[in-house]
Parts: sequence; C-alpha cells; structure tokens
Amino acid sequence: MKQLSDQLIELIRSEYENIAGIVVYKNGSIACEEYFHGYNEHDTIHIASVTKSIVSILLGIAIDQGHIKSIEQKVLDFFPGYTIKRREKTIQKVTLRHLITMTAPYKFKSEPYTKVYSSEDWTKSVLDLLGGKTLTEEFKYTTIGLQALSGVLIHATGQPLLDFAAENLFSPLGIKAPKNIRIYNKEEHFAFLKDKYVNGWVIDPKGANTSGWGLTLTTRDIAKIGQLYLNGGRWQNRQIVSSRWVAHSTKKHSQWNGLYYGYLWWIIDGKENKRYAAIGDGGNIIYVDTEDECVVAITSRFKPRAKDRIELIEKNILPQIGNN
Repeated sequence: MKQLSDQLIELIRSEYENIAGIVVYKNGSIACEEYFHGYNEHDTIHIASVTKSIVSILLGIAIDQGHIKSIEQKVLDFFPGYTIKRREKTIQKVTLRHLITMTAPYKFKSEPYTKVYSSEDWTKSVLDLLGGKTLTEEFKYTTIGLQALSGVLIHATGQPLLDFAAENLFSPLGIKAPKNIRIYNKEEHFAFLKDKYVNGWVIDPKGANTSGWGLTLTTRDIAKIGQLYLNGGRWQNRQIVSSRWVAHSTKKHSQWNGLYYGYLWWIIDGKENKRYAAIGDGGNIIYVDTEDECVVAITSRFKPRAKDRIELIEKNILPQIGNN
C-alpha cells in the first residue's frame, strides 16, 4: 500500500486541517489509506450532503425492484393523504426527477431549518414548502427540500429508510448500518455536527431518516460506495444497483453557475460518466474517475467554507498514487 509523502501530509495538516481520513481505491483495491487527528478506519463521521448521493442510490434500487415506476412519477403519488393548500397547483406537477436534479420549486429563498426541524413531521413540513407560483425547473440546491425523498422511499418500499438501506446497500457492501438517532434541540444538533466522534442516522419525530444530511459512515464505507459506482453498480459479483441507474445518475441533468449536476451527484467539468463526486459540507467527498479507475474518499470534521477537495485530489493525491 502506498503512503502519501511527508510533504503532502504536512500540506493537509496545515491547509486542510479538518480532514479525518483519506482512502484511495485504485484498480479495485485500496491503494492508500491515511488518518489524522486520532481517527482510524473504524471511526464514523458525519458525511453531510454525501448522504444525498447515497439516498440517490437507494432510489435507484427502489426503482430496480419495482417499488417506484420511474423518476417521472409525481411526488404527491406517494402521499395520497396529503392535503394540498388552497390555490396551490404547482406542487401537483413536481416529479421525483425535479427532486433529484435540484430543479423542484420551493416557497422559500433561504432554507427554513428551524421551521422544519422543530415540527413533528419533517416530510409534511417540506411538502408544505414545495410548489409555489410556477415550475421553472431552475436549479435550486436544497437540503431541507430533499426530505420529501425520504418520505417517498418509506411509502414506496413499506420500510424505514435505514432498514431498506441496511438490507439492500450497506449489508451487501459489508458496511455496518448506523443506529437511528434523534436530535431534540439546537445544542444537540451542533454537537452532532461538531463532536469528534458521532454515530447514527438522524430521524425526525416520526422516525423518518434524513435524506439530505445526517448520516455517519467511516472513510472506508464511503470509499466502497464510490467503488460500487465505478464498478457500474456491482460489488463482488452482485448487482446492487443497475448499471443503467449509475449511468443516468452521473450524466448532466441540471446546472448552476457552470457546475453540473446528475441525480444528486456532481459532474466534474461536465464530463459525463467520467469524473463525478458526492460532495458534503466541510470537505466530505467521494470522488470517482472512471477513466483511471480510481476512487478517492475523504471524510472531514465540520468546518464552514472548507478548502476545495477536488483540487487537493487532482493536484496532490492522485499523482502520488500513480494516476495515469
């Protein structure tokens, strides 16, 4: 196994000081593994919005299994008991595709975290915010809004999201499923974000897991997720999610300020199916390069405006691993 140079280790410690772990897969096996600040391969960490890309995989699996017909299904198909607000018509047009490409319309300019997370049913609170004047299909990145997708998967599969994930994704990849965890107040929320050691998958008062954040995994775990996608959805001769879903997930479906987006995956430099990433706040990332058959997974402790990991990966890490 290769090791990062002393110079690169020093660079990471000085300029990327919140990094907890780095795992690199090359040609199907771990080529490099480094940890910082006392973390090791067994420690879980909050992977922030990388959660979104993992939930995208779960959606693909649910479609593969016939629980969901297609991403063109209307969101409200999965909530027959939901009462639409008066004069609200746009919500009836919103599809799963809008959710996973970040082109769904919402009735807020900035995310109303407190309003949603202080409610008794986060999914319903988000549905109340979905819609508005018109369906423009403009890109609008949201973490709160994606909670609707959790509700969709629960209703479609008939299982709690964690149970469905454990059975169909985590267990086949040899990932230890986290426990459900409730956060009751602002102090506990900040502790979950900032404490060194955290474990679990956040749930709302109804028991619905978060789908935009709130999942903890190890660095090796998220590296496996990247390798799964590099393998076209296969892991140890088992097709976990269809290659078709992997291919569609990593194509351009929307864009914002020159950045391209697939199905809850970021497309790097607009190169479809070649280089893409799951990116989370603080510098958590799963970077996949299909041409050079490599995956770089980085976990990081919470830090606002963390330094760009893609530059670190492409300019510093991959050249040392022997990227072609």
